[in-house]
Amino acid sequence: MDIIQHSIAEGKYLVSPLIRHQDDGNFAASVSIRSGRGSGMHDRVMRFTPRFASHAAALRYAIDQGLCWVRERSSPLSVAPLALPCAG
Repeated sequence: MDIIQHSIAEGKYLVSPLIRHQDDGNFAASVSIRSGRGSGMHDRVMRFTPRFASHAAALRYAIDQGLCWVRERSSPLSVAPLALPCAG
């Protein structure tokens, strides 16, 4: 298993992309989004279906999706988004 983490703190969340090298040579991306502490900690993990030709592409996708999820839940409704919406 080839998982490399680059965690990013964003407000009350910790976004941790998880990248796996697949048998076919491609890379799979997922992201963990953690909030809270101790017994109140919550961890959401999202696994993505696209496969990527490079580790860097998978890493960027996982980070972008994790930060997008966080920002959608953290920004006031009255503020227009500054970036493209998350992939759905």
